Amino acid sequence: MCEMFTEADSAEASLRREQMKMDARRVKLKVSAGFKMRGLILRPESSRFLLQVLESVSEADLDEVLERILDAVEKQPLSSSMIELSVAEAAVQDCSQSCDETIDNVFNIIGAFDVPRFIFSTERKKFVHIGMTNHPTPKLCGLSRDKAELFRERYTVLQQRTHRHELFTPPVIGSTPDEGRNKFQLKTVEALLGSTAKVGEVIVLGMISQLKEGKFYLEDLSGTVQLNLYQFHSGLYTESCFVLAEGASLSLCRLKLLTLIWISIITCSVCVHRMVPTEPSSFTRAYYGNINFFGGPSTTAVKASAKLKQLEEENEDAMFVMVSDVWLDSVEVLEKIYTMFSGYSAMPPTCFIFCGNFSSAPYGRNQLRTLKDSFKALADLICEFPSIHNSSRFVFVPRPEDPGPGNVLPRPPLAEHITEEFRQRVPFSVFTTNPCRIQYCSQEMVVIREDLVNKMCRNCVRLPSSNLDIPSHFVKTILSQGHLTPLPLYVCPVYWAYDYALRVYPVPDVIVFADKYDPFNISNTDCLCINPGSFPKSGFSFKVYYPSNRTVEDSKLQGL
Repeated sequence: MCEMFTEADSAEASLRREQMKMDARRVKLKVSAGFKMRGLILRPESSRFLLQVLESVSEADLDEVLERILDAVEKQPLSSSMIELSVAEAAVQDCSQSCDETIDNVFNIIGAFDVPRFIFSTERKKFVHIGMTNHPTPKLCGLSRDKAELFRERYTVLQQRTHRHELFTPPVIGSTPDEGRNKFQLKTVEALLGSTAKVGEVIVLGMISQLKEGKFYLEDLSGTVQLNLYQFHSGLYTESCFVLAEGASLSLCRLKLLTLIWISIITCSVCVHRMVPTEPSSFTRAYYGNINFFGGPSTTAVKASAKLKQLEEENEDAMFVMVSDVWLDSVEVLEKIYTMFSGYSAMPPTCFIFCGNFSSAPYGRNQLRTLKDSFKALADLICEFPSIHNSSRFVFVPRPEDPGPGNVLPRPPLAEHITEEFRQRVPFSVFTTNPCRIQYCSQEMVVIREDLVNKMCRNCVRLPSSNLDIPSHFVKTILSQGHLTPLPLYVCPVYWAYDYALRVYPVPDVIVFADKYDPFNISNTDCLCINPGSFPKSGFSFKVYYPSNRTVEDSKLQGL
């Protein structure tokens, strides 16, 4: 009997060992495949180390843990695609560090110069952090290479988004002929110019540029072709906007902006009209994972945090007060701010977002002294309301006409010698860049103070026929272009090397356009676009945003 039990135990132990070997081989294959999918290669010692780490992880959690390790590896400054043991150890340590995200990541202000830069790699078909490339450290005084890459990166971001749209994905095997006919393929300008016969139905993605005075061209990475603008669709169309052009044959073609306008091209005739919609943030993140495109202390996108999402929904009293053109040297404006503080003293807002100009007369030799005195007066007002002083945060976003280096974006914050006394008296105050980003729990907000609506209307080729709906045209243009300032650089200058800081891709939850145009609230592609309007010029109106239910309240201060 004893011999029979011994043989049975030996057979069972052998089966267990065999099962463990099979599990180890399966984990090894999964790890190797995960790294290869991201263009990375593991050294043997790195592979052995990761297998030791993952052997205690349950099969249900294996994919999630491996994904976090891969994200941690990519955040490191890799010199090559070969993953050394030290890199793997650092990634595992980064993933294992326990931090209370509900404390560290609830509220963060992210300046434009702190936004992480990701470049789309056409070889890897993914976004790669600049630390993994040979790009030099960006400088304000950029090189000619920076200007060329500015437009190239705008193009590649839109190109990969367009390729992923359902109209441009290959038909599924077994699909009906009708489904196959609804699919299209992107072509280049070079393909149009290089063809001497009928090319069939073509769609070209390119940028509109004015290479000669009064003559517009469609331009992509392969070449240019002259355009003939004649019929428009919805949107504010300017130079430097990207278009999706549709046509067939070699005569005359009508093209279409990315949901914006109709144009014509000399080399082909129109066949199909398709709109290319903006991609919601949820679609982008489903494709690229939890990469933190937005910035901030979190190693992954805050959208992935269930704790932050729960905290956001439970805090129903959270509110953001948005005010633009806060003329602190105006007695009437200070009186209205005092009235505002009086109304909110019983229930202080989470944050006051004050945007410039901070002076009604933004020029003159006494501007700096006047501005310092004005901030001192504002600090006196805040200190009169202890509940607001102790609970609310204050974010100050400058306007190009405020004291600073000029009208080039991104704009640095107000100088420290102007704001030093105010920051000492109001500790929960942040003087940040223009534009800036605000992360509250799982929500992402972008704030920009610039008169974009007027600039785009003045510089568009032709105003849309429905002039009464200018805000909708404006919002559609911004989101379809994936950029805050889709204007020529001579109209809206940008530091070439920091153009990525003005990108709105993936689409954030909220964009605050602190514009002097009339106030508006517009929701498009799961993004809420808010314009509080000019505080003194709109009858002292402002906006209040409630993150828990994502609603906006129109507010206005009545006369005293």
